[in-house]
Amino acid sequence: MRLLVTGGAGYIGSVVSARLIADGHEVVVLDDLSTGHADAVPAGARLVRGDVRSDAGRLLADGVDAVLHFAAKSLVAESVERPGLYWSSNLGGTLALLEAMRVSRVSRFVFSSTAAVYGEPGAVPITESAPTRPTSPYGASKVAVDTALAEHARMHGIGAVILRYFNVAGAQPHPPRGWLGERHATETHLIPNILAVALRGSGQVGIFGDDYPTADGTCIRDYIHVSDLAAAHVLALAACTAGEHKVYNLGSGSGFSNREVLTACQEVTGRPIAFRIAPRRPGDPAVLVASSERIAAELGWRPQRGLREMAADARAFARARAGA
Repeated sequence: MRLLVTGGAGYIGSVVSARLIADGHEVVVLDDLSTGHADAVPAGARLVRGDVRSDAGRLLADGVDAVLHFAAKSLVAESVERPGLYWSSNLGGTLALLEAMRVSRVSRFVFSSTAAVYGEPGAVPITESAPTRPTSPYGASKVAVDTALAEHARMHGIGAVILRYFNVAGAQPHPPRGWLGERHATETHLIPNILAVALRGSGQVGIFGDDYPTADGTCIRDYIHVSDLAAAHVLALAACTAGEHKVYNLGSGSGFSNREVLTACQEVTGRPIAFRIAPRRPGDPAVLVASSERIAAELGWRPQRGLREMAADARAFARARAGA
């Protein structure tokens, strides 16, 4: 198939693109490079630098079988400070893309969503039927897209699959370029921040809160390896069915506390890593763990890699980037 991957120069989009190419698909990446990196676009993909709203239409008109949509703003704190940017980019951009798909009669759509749609859950593990109660404009913009996709499936026959990620980590080998991994101008994720301290050999990583009602007092999150995430996208692409709107959680079904994540990183680096306890962040739930039983039952997907492998692969990527 000929596939359009928006945001394919970013962390998750690049890894998914590499998997799609390995499976024999032709991939066109559309990315404005505002947060992505041209050198992260995997070998074999064609990069078009541009905006979803102004450039997706002409690419779809050239002949595309399906769209995988990763292009979005994704920083929770920034979304609180600049909500208009998130509504414009995440909802406005997706609506423009869906209209271009309607005009070009492209009917398969895989959407990159997030556990942030659930907000503070009433129960864990979280199922897809749990109420969506986002606590940030970022999460709210993803819920709005979910609603739009349900309507486009009903009214225009689009087959949409929404994948709600929990915490994505790790990296993927990609010869001859080495590794595809996580690198953000503003890094908010725990594993790369821990590994950055280890690589520098100085400083401290912040652990937000140690007074949660958990075994060690730190909050618990569900982690998934980015390569397992890519495998789920391949299955989701095959599962797109005209007129249907499907939603799947992607997580491990179990969680790790921040201290456990720190320990795993210490084990793979073979050295102690300095940390400090910082105040809780507003709106951070004690436990966020996914139920991925729906995608296991319907598409046969289960994660294959554990926390230690995520930390080891993320470290290999960080070391390669630093020339260590």
